[in-house]
Amino acid sequence: MNQTQNPPPFKDVVNRRKFIAQLGTLAGTAALLSSPLAGNASIIKPAETFTVGQIIDLFMKQVPGAPFPGTVDTLKSGNRDIVVTGIVTTMFATIGIIEKAISLGANFIIAHEPTFYNHADETTWLANDDVYQYKKQLLDKHNIAVWRNHDTIHSLKPDGVGLGLLKQLDWVNYYKPETGNLLSLPPTTLGALIETLKKKLSIEKVRYIGNASQSCQKVLLLPGAAGGKRQITEISTKKPDVAICGEISEWETAEYVRDAQAKGDKLSLIVLGHIASEEPGSEFMIGWLKQNVPGVKATHIHPGNSLQFM
Repeated sequence: MNQTQNPPPFKDVVNRRKFIAQLGTLAGTAALLSSPLAGNASIIKPAETFTVGQIIDLFMKQVPGAPFPGTVDTLKSGNRDIVVTGIVTTMFATIGIIEKAISLGANFIIAHEPTFYNHADETTWLANDDVYQYKKQLLDKHNIAVWRNHDTIHSLKPDGVGLGLLKQLDWVNYYKPETGNLLSLPPTTLGALIETLKKKLSIEKVRYIGNASQSCQKVLLLPGAAGGKRQITEISTKKPDVAICGEISEWETAEYVRDAQAKGDKLSLIVLGHIASEEPGSEFMIGWLKQNVPGVKATHIHPGNSLQFM
């Protein structure tokens, strides 16, 4: 969930020279993906036991400035002193994911998005809600810690979520630090691009605006929920052939693209859905864990889409 007050995808928060130094000598962005954040940070040895707090601190230390003031990257259940028996990475800590973590003997869930149905995970308004109480009691009963890793992973350079998405799409080689989330792909049609996205991201259907035969080369990648103002501003300034978004407000970005087409602009829009566009960031975290806490048993579990298509 990339709201306007939080670090946007691909934002250059980390000094590039320092970031690359942490990674060691790696050949290009593809190497970054194979060894995310592996470098001179203090890696916990496999023989050691470690706590939830130690793992959180290790990740935070690799992003200058973290933890950020007012961050949502806090524990939603459990505490820092829990000794970790296993980790599950996922987009949402759903009840289904919690049950799978229990079956795996894992007591630490690293989720990218809220656990309790609002951006800040405020729960006062849910105090008498039976769904909230059921979920909270399940977490408490099994002493499971849930940590949201949102602002911090988005503050890596390149953005860890965006980097995971590029890897899943096989677009790593098209990423250039100087152009960020504006990619130059081999020319293709909008229809073919949509089929590629559906196949690579296991999406049944997508919503789009445009002519399926339109040629697309300049692609603006905006995973998550960047918000209408930011989506429209980046479209306006970067002039892509197509903008690929996670989710949109239909009365904002979609209407802008419709009017741009009526004006005569060659501009298309593809809406992937929030989960499909950002879930690869949870797979990025598996790579990070293998490099930085190699003794942990870590599993990535996709929560699936909450919505179905008919």
